[in-house]
Amino acid sequence: MDYYALTRALVDLDSTTGKEKPVVDYLAARLSDLSRKHNGRLERMNAAPERDNLLLTFDEPVVTLSTHTDTVPPYFSSSEDNTHIRGRGSCDAKGIIAAMMASAESLLEEGTRKFALLFVVGEERDSLGATAAAASPRGSRFLINGEPTENKLALGSKGALRYELLAQGKLAHSAYPELGHSAIHSLLDALRDIRAIPLPRDTVLGQSTLNVGTIHGGRAPNVVADEARAEIMFRLVGEADPLRAGVAEAVRGKRVEAREVFDCPAVRLGSLEGLPTSVVAFTTDIPAFNGAWGAPFLIGPGSIHVAHTSEERIDKKELRDAVGIYSRMVRQLLSTGAARS
Repeated sequence: MDYYALTRALVDLDSTTGKEKPVVDYLAARLSDLSRKHNGRLERMNAAPERDNLLLTFDEPVVTLSTHTDTVPPYFSSSEDNTHIRGRGSCDAKGIIAAMMASAESLLEEGTRKFALLFVVGEERDSLGATAAAASPRGSRFLINGEPTENKLALGSKGALRYELLAQGKLAHSAYPELGHSAIHSLLDALRDIRAIPLPRDTVLGQSTLNVGTIHGGRAPNVVADEARAEIMFRLVGEADPLRAGVAEAVRGKRVEAREVFDCPAVRLGSLEGLPTSVVAFTTDIPAFNGAWGAPFLIGPGSIHVAHTSEERIDKKELRDAVGIYSRMVRQLLSTGAARS
């Protein structure tokens, strides 16, 4: 399998979250070929209208290789040089899909079975696909989740707590602000107090962080704003409840409503002998799987530092190495599973 060409083919299909169908259809055709050649079973598992997960199993799976088909916006197509493949999704996570498929082909050709490929929608927004998959497990005992970790096995990943803040005001001419109430001022006051919330620290996962991601509001410079809104995200290293209490206190009495829209806990993960390790700050589908597809491991080629940026790329050597790493992990976990049974 030419996994460089496959990576580029996947990148050249726009699959920003909610629009995964073109890449899912393309992958379904490629996986169907692999299934026919090696007597597998391919399923399209519906997660939402026009949004399917793809599951390819070979016998009863003990190990499942999984990653996501969606990307963040804005979309841009692929390019390539001697060392890297560039484009939206090249490292997060279409190069990973290619590496997993190449690994699967290699394993099958050597006679290794009892594993699965599971590609899910919606990871970049709300883990919709992983949540749907968790409701329909297939007995897998180990889940290898692919995200860009520079081919290091992550010992843990931070969680996330996301809010929408909605401020209400009263319109007035800006020459007479006393006749109105500025929603923007209320929002800024709430954000000031939210930024002052103490952020926990963990000895393994490090520091919790806060990002004020978007701010919108108002109508014109000479109009007192009647509405304003913002989106914020905490990266969690422990329990979310203290931060929830802090947000509730920060908006109290300010004409601002805090709507929690996403909660994903921090996770601790396992290691395997012989693989280098790290800790990552980003959130993954692993909490949404909720153990339904087995004990989780997190590893993949590429750097998170270029994911979601205009410089997104994947190192070709890392991509090549990942094919071997995934194959080795499947063999090792199959052996471990056999020894325990």
